[in-house]
Amino acid sequence: MHDDFLYKEVPALGRRVFRLGLATNYGVDAGDVEWALDQGVNYFFWTSKAQKVVPALKKAMHRDRESLIIATGPTTGFFGGGIKRGCDRLLKKLGTDYIDILQIFWLGRAAAWTPSTIDALVSLKESGKVRAIGISIHDRKRAGRLAADSPLDMLMVRYNAAHTGAEKDIFPSLAKRQPAIVAYTATRWRGLLKRPKGWEGPVMTAADCYRFCLSNPHVDLVLTGPKNRQQLQENVNELRDKGPLSEEETKWIREYGKIVHKDSSRFTFGF
Repeated sequence: MHDDFLYKEVPALGRRVFRLGLATNYGVDAGDVEWALDQGVNYFFWTSKAQKVVPALKKAMHRDRESLIIATGPTTGFFGGGIKRGCDRLLKKLGTDYIDILQIFWLGRAAAWTPSTIDALVSLKESGKVRAIGISIHDRKRAGRLAADSPLDMLMVRYNAAHTGAEKDIFPSLAKRQPAIVAYTATRWRGLLKRPKGWEGPVMTAADCYRFCLSNPHVDLVLTGPKNRQQLQENVNELRDKGPLSEEETKWIREYGKIVHKDSSRFTFGF
């Protein structure tokens, strides 16, 4: 067991987190959520499409609400009024008095950063309906600016062995405010799990992808999006067994990631 690696106190979230967060919208069901909870998983990324996990989340929240972190958000985030109404709908669907992290998704494409949307997020946090506010974003340079100067408590950003630009564009901007960083697309849409052309060394497993992200001290947690219990169990157990990357592993994984980055034509969508 590598407790110092698997768990982390995250001041921006006011909570100790199990550093592998579960994205619930790729196929897992209520039983899988219960299994994850038994393993210590306490961060759940949920959207309204993942209705079949709601009973398990409600049961867990009723049992010990303060132990869980539920991250979710409205479908779109272009207008402040829509964000507020979306928050109320999410509270009702989940049957909870507050959302741990309300985030607007894919800032710049499916959401806007305007005085109206900023005011909506901040006022929801001040009202107590939301504990923390965040975004998901692919524009790294903009993410770096928001990390340094904004009311955001969390940024969900793309970071993996084939896409390491966050190390230059985002992570150096964290020192002033220290917002939480959640990494996603860790497997590069599963592209990192396929042997690249001409590569004769080891091929990364999904858990290796998560270990790469979590071995960076700026990453607080990484999301996994398993399709079923088997994938979930493999990811959690391998992460627990192996812990952080060794220097040797870091070297080959970075080289591997560079090659995969060049092989951009072979991938499928997912975490």
